[in-house]
Amino acid sequence: MTALPFRRTPASKVHRSAVIDIGSNSVRLVVYEGPPRAPAVIFNEKVAAGLGRGLAIDGRIAPEDAERGLYALRRYALLAKHMEVQDLQCVATAAVRDAPNGADFIAGAAEAGLEIRLLSGQEEAEAAGYGVVAAIPDAHGIAVDLGGGSLELAEVVNGQVGRRNSFPLGVLRLPALREEGDQAFERAVRKMLRAKGWPGDCAGLPLYLVGGSWRALARLDLELTKDPLAVLDQHTLPRAALRRLTRATRRLSFEELKSIPGMASNRAASLPDAAALLAALANIIDVPEMTVSSSGLREGLLYQALDAGTRAQDPLIVAAEFEGRRLARFAPHGPALADWIAPLFASEDQADSRIRLAASLLSDVAWSANPDFRAERGTEIGLHGNWRGIDIPGRILLARALHAGFGGADGDFPAMGSLVSSERLARARQWGLAIRLAQRLTGGVEAPLKASRIAQEDGKLVLRLDAGWHHLAGESVDRRLRSLAQALDAKPELVLL
Repeated sequence: MTALPFRRTPASKVHRSAVIDIGSNSVRLVVYEGPPRAPAVIFNEKVAAGLGRGLAIDGRIAPEDAERGLYALRRYALLAKHMEVQDLQCVATAAVRDAPNGADFIAGAAEAGLEIRLLSGQEEAEAAGYGVVAAIPDAHGIAVDLGGGSLELAEVVNGQVGRRNSFPLGVLRLPALREEGDQAFERAVRKMLRAKGWPGDCAGLPLYLVGGSWRALARLDLELTKDPLAVLDQHTLPRAALRRLTRATRRLSFEELKSIPGMASNRAASLPDAAALLAALANIIDVPEMTVSSSGLREGLLYQALDAGTRAQDPLIVAAEFEGRRLARFAPHGPALADWIAPLFASEDQADSRIRLAASLLSDVAWSANPDFRAERGTEIGLHGNWRGIDIPGRILLARALHAGFGGADGDFPAMGSLVSSERLARARQWGLAIRLAQRLTGGVEAPLKASRIAQEDGKLVLRLDAGWHHLAGESVDRRLRSLAQALDAKPELVLL
């Protein structure tokens, strides 16, 4: 098997970027640090300023809401300065864009030293689309960003954003539109979309759901289905799920919805409207399924600022390499480790090879934990790490490999139901045992990998050590060789050359 493609991120001074997002519901500051292709969030704060509330009343931003938003902006400007943020983008969307007194709000922000970029509806849709592309590079469908004041649709295909439009269908505007019932509401939505040529040739494509209201719906779905892995990012909803979601939003009280773990009060209140809008969109576009994207407008703005070479990097591999380097005991060598164990998995597909590379890059991340909890730490990092470019089955495979790599007992790995096949789980366990053998053999450094090889031959698992390196063999290495051989249904053999 040929070596896995890997583009190392150049070592450099830590770079901090930030986005201040002035939306119709909230004003938020998010600060990022790390490699540009896969930056990690190190600060995230929002103030529910509700700039869009007044739009449904008199079309203006209410004075008290404007002051609440400006107070947050003054705080954020001060924090960003002392956090040493190098690149700060400050953008405003539908509420400021549509309100006659939006210019007054922008002037108030300027007094705090912030230059606001007022996004058009097209620009807002484009940024949301690129947010999906940033996290799901192979996305092919329609990014659907639901905010407080507007709904954006953007076609995403082949890493690019195509047609896009903005519609006055934000959650703050939906109650008035739904007053005449769901059928009249769907007709009104259909008329708005048709006026701008939707769905056109986008009919039948899946949706990528961006925005807090959609994530709240996904949270409700996880609660209803009791999914064993309650991760929102890339949680997929089949079209049939809409029936149970709309029924649940009608059946459950506000207090019951609010009690769902992680559910904010304002999101619980808007769930019936969000479910009705999603059901209407699914009917109008003939949607087969919907996938949640935690990456949206803010991440899209950062992605748009990247050069073509950086955009082409794999976000999962870049993030795993960065995290692995940060927590490594010695000089990191994940790609070499992945190549060393590769002969044992020559028949696996590229998608699984990519997860195996990520596991190899993360092979040291739990060493700082208490020895009794290293496997648990590895599992947590795999399942709940802030990864991009990985679906739910991929997270489970990554966690299974790290669990085995840090010596976890098979019975302690959490049950995942039907989320991933038993065959793939068994292979991920084999990756972990192979990584564990390599780490014990080498002591966690790279040089011994170059003087040793492992392969399956005629029902045997053969470990070869070059002359001058025979003393690497020992009881602990033999135990791990036998464990891996058993997992591969092979007989262990050590060959000293």
